[in-house]
Amino acid sequence: MKNRAPFLVYTVLRLLAFLVPLAIMWFFFPIFREYWWLAAIFAALIGMSISMLFLRRPLTDASARIVERRGGRSSAAQDDADAEDEAIAGEAGATTRRED
Repeated sequence: MKNRAPFLVYTVLRLLAFLVPLAIMWFFFPIFREYWWLAAIFAALIGMSISMLFLRRPLTDASARIVERRGGRSSAAQDDADAEDEAIAGEAGATTRRED
């Protein structure tokens, strides 16, 4: 069965990659209770490193799902650009036929 919520999985894993180091620093290193902002910075750096090293596949799955969902819809701007391209191509074809 295909995973239906890869973005949710990736988000939860990223939150855990931040919250687990934060909790470890908070409970096992008493200095971080006083300097909570320093613990948050270190936890963010550790979480970013963990996600870059170990969460590549969930990120790829989430990105592929987003592209898949957006691929089915075409935007109004793209439709307008396609219509303009067709009009320009039609005018260029008509101009070359008149010159012949």
